[in-house]
Amino acid sequence: MPLFEIQPEAIVAVPSTTFAVEQVLERADLQRLLRAHIGVIADEVLVVSEEFGAFTEARRRIDLLGVDRQGRLVVIELKRTIDGGHLELQALRYAAMVSAMTFPDLVDHYEHYLARVEPDAVDEARGRLADWLDDGEDTTLSREVRIVLVAAGFDREITTTVLWLNDIYGLDIRCVRLSPYRVGDRLLVDVQQVIPLPEANELTVQLRRRETQARATRSDNRDWTTYVITTPHGASEPLRKRWAVLEMVTALHRAGVPGDALARVLPRSRFLDLDGVLSGQALADAFIAIYPGADGRIGRWFIERPLHDADRTWVLSKMWGTKTQPTLDRLVRLAPAGGFEYEAINTA
Repeated sequence: MPLFEIQPEAIVAVPSTTFAVEQVLERADLQRLLRAHIGVIADEVLVVSEEFGAFTEARRRIDLLGVDRQGRLVVIELKRTIDGGHLELQALRYAAMVSAMTFPDLVDHYEHYLARVEPDAVDEARGRLADWLDDGEDTTLSREVRIVLVAAGFDREITTTVLWLNDIYGLDIRCVRLSPYRVGDRLLVDVQQVIPLPEANELTVQLRRRETQARATRSDNRDWTTYVITTPHGASEPLRKRWAVLEMVTALHRAGVPGDALARVLPRSRFLDLDGVLSGQALADAFIAIYPGADGRIGRWFIERPLHDADRTWVLSKMWGTKTQPTLDRLVRLAPAGGFEYEAINTA
């Protein structure tokens, strides 16, 4: 669909152009800009590598490699042409090659990437990934790899192939079209997701999630459990591990259970205290000073949600893994009255 400008007496077509005419290069321009603003083409993705080529005897490179919060790698391939080239075939090969990657592998590749784009943050690679992923360092990367194809256009061969792979094999392949327009001295880009259609996206995601989780149950031991926390104030929505523990701890503290009592049932390394009533940056600075191991990993702690009683501040960890359910059991037994419970929901 062309782009139109509404004028007082007419609706006028905005002249389209091409990236080649505008001298917009594939790697130096498009790839560089999308890397820094990945949300334009893919939501909830952290870029972990660019020109990724850590394959045995492989000559080609992934334009951008990302990871989503559920531990699925995201292969992103870019073309500035209007036919898309052979994007889908390249991306499938790349997806297969990275599908066996482990969390330590991902940390290593992310460190190499940060060394080039953000050298001062290299030591933060592991912490940033742990903060980004829902299960932190306990994450087992999924063998389900997402693919995002980005081009100025897609021919029928690509769209037919992508639709077939998504429908029959439950793959997650998206096609995003970038259409450039020249308006005076400004170059505009219309970004449209063409597969799957945005109107059908919610249903597509639900169907894919059901199939993906069924396969995940058969192929690995990852814990997809969420928890509904019930307190005298009502029931929460299904929460991932870290948020479920925080919800229960906060509710118990609000009901009068002091930090010392909570500390007796929580693993010592997951619930730490400081002298004084602290919050914000002052809390973060004091926490790192007292617990040096948190330096560069402060995001692994609920610094923004401290608990205060008397003249002390308590901070809860975000890292739980297999400790979640036993911890919730002990916390429920600590409740001063009825109305505190939880329900584990296995989403597989």
